[in-house]
Amino acid sequence: MRHVRNWVVTVLVVFATTAMAAAQVRNEITFPDIEGYQTLKCDFHTHTVFSDGNVWPTVRIDEAYRIGLDALALSDHIEYQPHKADVPTNHNRPYEIAAGRARELGIILIRGAEITRDTPPGHFNAIFLKDVNPLVKDDLVEAISAACEQGGFVFWNHHAWKGEELGRWLDIHSTLYDKKLLHGLEVANGETYYPTAHRWCLEKGLTMVGNSDIHAPDLLQQNTSAEHRTITLVFVTEKSEQGILEALRSGRTAVWCRDLLIAKPEWLTALAKAVLEIDPPHLRSKTSVWVKVRNKCPMDLVLKRTGQVGPAEVTLKANTTSVFRINVPDASQPIQIDYQITNFLAGPGVGLDISYTIPAP
Repeated sequence: MRHVRNWVVTVLVVFATTAMAAAQVRNEITFPDIEGYQTLKCDFHTHTVFSDGNVWPTVRIDEAYRIGLDALALSDHIEYQPHKADVPTNHNRPYEIAAGRARELGIILIRGAEITRDTPPGHFNAIFLKDVNPLVKDDLVEAISAACEQGGFVFWNHHAWKGEELGRWLDIHSTLYDKKLLHGLEVANGETYYPTAHRWCLEKGLTMVGNSDIHAPDLLQQNTSAEHRTITLVFVTEKSEQGILEALRSGRTAVWCRDLLIAKPEWLTALAKAVLEIDPPHLRSKTSVWVKVRNKCPMDLVLKRTGQVGPAEVTLKANTTSVFRINVPDASQPIQIDYQITNFLAGPGVGLDISYTIPAP
C-alpha cells in the first residue's frame, strides 16, 4: 500500500511540474515586422550568479520567454566574480546550463561575456562566442581580439556610466575601431540613454544596441509603454543566431528605452511605415475629413505637427486606434499631413519627420 501511495504522489508531482511548465505564459512585444525583414526582440547584456547577478541561468530564459523576447545573451563578467566562494568560476557554464531550457522555449541563446576593465577604457560585451576562456587575458586588445577571432561581435557598454569625462573616446577606442575590433555601442543601458554614444554610432557607422544589464530577478509580467525592459530590435532575414549576427554586422537595429525608439533614420522610417496605419476617410464634409489612425506597436507615439493641417500635437497610445477630424479649406482635394514623431530619435534630440497624403474622394 505504501508503494502505491508513493507512486501516486510521484505521479502527481510530475503532473504538477509538467502542468506548470506547460502553463508558462508569453506576453508578446508587438513591434511589427518591417518591409523585407523580421523584427526580433533581443537583450544582449544580462547577468547570472556566475558573476554579479542574483539568479540562476535558467531563470533568465524563463523571464525572456514571459516578457516576449526572441533572443538573449548571458554575458557574465570575466574578471569580476564576487560569488566565486559559492559558485566556481566557469565562464562557459551559464550558457551550458541555460541552453536546454532555451531550446524548450524557443529562445535563441547567445554565448557571451563581459570584458570588465576600469573606466576608462570601460566594459565591453563580446557575444556569439564559441568559448569564453580564450578571452581571459590581461591585455584588453588581446582579449577583444580573441573574441573577434571566434567570429564574435563586440560592443562598448554604458560608456558614460561614471560620467561623460571618464566615458570619453580615447586612443584605445580608436585602436579597437581602426583594427575593426569594435562593432557597436550601447546607446541605452537600463533606463539610461546615452546621446553621445548615439552620435558616435551615426558618425562612425557603429551598430546601436540597447540592453537591460539586468542583475536582479525580472519581476515584469509583460512589457508596456509605461514599464518595459530596454531591448534591441534586430531586423533579420531569418530567425536564427546567424541571422541576428548578420543583422548586427549590417547595423539593422533599433533601441527601445523608456519612451524612446532610437535608430538610424532608415530603420526608424521603416518602422514608422509598419507601425502607423491611416485609413482612407470614412466621413467627409466640404471642409473636413475624419480618419482612423492606428498605432500598431507597444509604445506611445508623440507627434508634433510640422505642416499646415491637423492637430498641433497628438499622442497615439500603444496598440490603439484613434479618430481625428482634419479641417482644410477644400476636402475634395488631396490633403498632405506633415508631422514629426518626437520620440523616434534619428539623432540626439532629433525626431523623425513623416508625411502622408490623404487622397481625394
